[in-house]
Amino acid sequence: VGFVSEDEYLEIQGITREQSGEYECSASNDVAAPVVRRVKVTVNYPPYISEAKGTGVPVGQKGTLQCEASAVPSAEFQWFKDDKRLVEGKKGVKVENRPFLSKLTFFNVSEHDYGNYTCVASNKLGHTNASIMLFELNEPTSSTLLQEVKTTALTPWKGPGAVSEVNNGTSRRAGCIWLLPLLVLHLLLKF
Repeated sequence: VGFVSEDEYLEIQGITREQSGEYECSASNDVAAPVVRRVKVTVNYPPYISEAKGTGVPVGQKGTLQCEASAVPSAEFQWFKDDKRLVEGKKGVKVENRPFLSKLTFFNVSEHDYGNYTCVASNKLGHTNASIMLFELNEPTSSTLLQEVKTTALTPWKGPGAVSEVNNGTSRRAGCIWLLPLLVLHLLLKF
């Protein structure tokens, strides 16, 4: 798009990676039908990391850090933590590399796994890196959820149309009756 030449050469000055792709050349005269050929243009460029974001994982769960990089030729990935390179085969850790994506998977996250990791993407034209955090995420326990439900059940509802001053116990008992099945259902779904 935007490149047209009326002679045998097409000159693209300051080519960028967005200009890679197929170009078409058509030659014609008054004797025969036009002859068309396609030329594939590949623009080589050093890696740039397009996506790298931290993730929170509870202790004992599976966690994955991802690093995406664009590059031609394809990037090679390496992972580091505290200047130590992580290698495939470390107990409980797996490194998966594809041409544009690398994943660092922890199968059973422990306290010492939390921290800052560095993803390095490189090819023959250069390299780049990004910092990615693996941080602790606390899971709510069933006792915490039960406490939250109990607290909610004892707190009178306030909002538009709410009646907060009731002298007889009838409406309070009615409110507790519908909360009991809700509490039982919540506990059953949790286990």
